Amino acid sequence: MNARHQANEYDGASLGEQLATIIAALPEDHLTLGELLDVFGDEGLLLLTMLLTLVFLIPVSIPGVSTVFGAAILLVGISRLIGRPLWLPARLRVKALPAARLRPGLTGGLAWVRRLERISRPHRLRVLVNGRVQNLFNNLAFILAALLLMAPFGFVPFSNTLPALALLFLAAGMIQRDGVAVLLGYLANVGTIIYFGILIGGGGVAAHELLQRLAG
Repeated sequence: MNARHQANEYDGASLGEQLATIIAALPEDHLTLGELLDVFGDEGLLLLTMLLTLVFLIPVSIPGVSTVFGAAILLVGISRLIGRPLWLPARLRVKALPAARLRPGLTGGLAWVRRLERISRPHRLRVLVNGRVQNLFNNLAFILAALLLMAPFGFVPFSNTLPALALLFLAAGMIQRDGVAVLLGYLANVGTIIYFGILIGGGGVAAHELLQRLAG
């Protein structure tokens, strides 16, 4: 798969078109995160992040993917924060991914990218994307979203979808310098934290009631 060439060839295309082209070029049987990184290179890490979030935007569960993809996205955020090239542990780099199962999820998730493209406009609300302080906070928000994606709530509806939306908005906003998309990413992070708080609080109440019934 010479997708690095394809990614460069379609640099003038929209984000959705670039991602669709790369998905179509994925091998039929399996691929690795290292191969995906070779496709995008350090200059395309935000686009790689958008690709990795697509499988969490539709109600399809692929066991183990949230941990692997979440860890990769977290390392992307850290590399951006410290201004260093992305480093992936060897175990993560060579981890085999089920391309045949990923392809439908990636293709289905493209619908969200198409929706984002209809509302996203480059260089809006630039106060949120231009400047060192803004970059610092945007990368920290990116890292937070990756950590939320890795939270052990994968069996709960929308627990992966909300942080994946945050990552999608943040990545697209930073690529296109669109402060509105970045703001939506911040709001999705806040929504995820509130949702997780409700889950944890509800679980605590249920456990307390169960213990009371057992004690009674």
